[in-house]
Amino acid sequence: MASAALSCSAADLTPLLGGASTNATAAAAAYICSQFDAVNNRLTDTTYAVDSTYLLFSAYLVFAMQLGFAMLCAGSVRAKNTMNIMLTNVLDAAAGGLFYYLFGFAFAFGAPSNGFIGRHFFGLRDFPSPSVDYSYFLYQWAFAIAAAGITSGSIAERTQFVAYLIYSSFLTGFVYPVVSHWFWSADGWASPSRTSNDLLFRSGVIDFAGSGVVHMVGGVAGFWGAFIEGPRIGRFGHKSRSVALRGHSASLVVLGTFMLWFGWYGFNPGSFLQILKPYGSPGGSYYGQWSAIGRTAVTTTLAGCTAALTTLFGKRLIAGHWNVTDVCNGLLGGFAAITSGCSVVDPWAAIVCGFVASGVLIGLNRLAEKLKYDDPLEAAQLHGGCGAWGILFTGLFAKEKYVNEVYPGRPGRPYGLFMGGGGRLLGAHVIQILVIFGWVSATMGPCSMCSTN
Repeated sequence: MASAALSCSAADLTPLLGGASTNATAAAAAYICSQFDAVNNRLTDTTYAVDSTYLLFSAYLVFAMQLGFAMLCAGSVRAKNTMNIMLTNVLDAAAGGLFYYLFGFAFAFGAPSNGFIGRHFFGLRDFPSPSVDYSYFLYQWAFAIAAAGITSGSIAERTQFVAYLIYSSFLTGFVYPVVSHWFWSADGWASPSRTSNDLLFRSGVIDFAGSGVVHMVGGVAGFWGAFIEGPRIGRFGHKSRSVALRGHSASLVVLGTFMLWFGWYGFNPGSFLQILKPYGSPGGSYYGQWSAIGRTAVTTTLAGCTAALTTLFGKRLIAGHWNVTDVCNGLLGGFAAITSGCSVVDPWAAIVCGFVASGVLIGLNRLAEKLKYDDPLEAAQLHGGCGAWGILFTGLFAKEKYVNEVYPGRPGRPYGLFMGGGGRLLGAHVIQILVIFGWVSATMGPCSMCSTN
């Protein structure tokens, strides 16, 4: 985290302090160097403190998304099921906190480890270390319970309480941590920051804030839960005609959407983990990681806004009326899609991302109706489908300059296909989609069976 250290020695200063006795010169040089060392230490401490504060604030924003999930879920279900869905949201945070502390963080980031799973820091033993601190644990826990929050919406109104507790704990304590280890740990087999052996397709997977790691994991887990439990009673009427079971409060849906929007500024920009990092040498420039953080906030905003407007008019043409819930879901779909490439694309590309994400969401919702698939919050379509599109989008539009800034140390790293970087990054991202779907299906599919009534 610390910036480059200042250096000073008596040998460096003695020639500059002529005109005095040798002993006096050496003493003066040693004193001056001691003062430089004190200043350097204080600057190093300040850098750690600022970066840690930035990460903690980002963690608080991501945790605030739990309130957004809760309000969105409450507004999207019928009034009689509000208490039950509120309970599942509280359980996601509470049980997730305990199981991520005991097992999840170790499986995800317990280095040194192998490419599949971490094996240190169980119960935060031998913690903190020079590479990770408590702020990092809190931030990653907030991500883990966000993945669990996605699934609660998919299986709303059909879930046994005890079964869901097992379901959520298994996801945050094992399934999600293993995926985050693959793509975010320095030891993960597909990580772009892998420190040993070769990168996947000489690139690794650039899933910066988790279109795949968080959103696709939560979406696929939710898909299997809703698929195995089947549609709600009355969702499909005579001759399998679709019957809309409207949520009881559009106001809560809008409130929850705005809370999630607010939290996304901790989710995406916060994933830089530190802010006091100059780009290039020497420092002293107006451009550094703080600029990349600002650009990431802009791309996040533009993708969500574009998806919201596209969904608004797209659904108007299809259904013949305006619907605020559809607009909110479109907005969130744009956010889920841009989460992967938010740090490595230009703002104009984020508009493309949001536009296509809206089409993906609308298309998957139409397909879900034809297949009699019932997801009250469209979570599988929104987070799973739009998340998968976001992974592909990054492989197409990642910009060389931004990739080298955000992921330094590997000259010649592949970047987006449409930006002239070849197809290696896109190939790595196709593999990510396949392994996430396969892993979550193999683990959460059987687990979902215990949630049926």
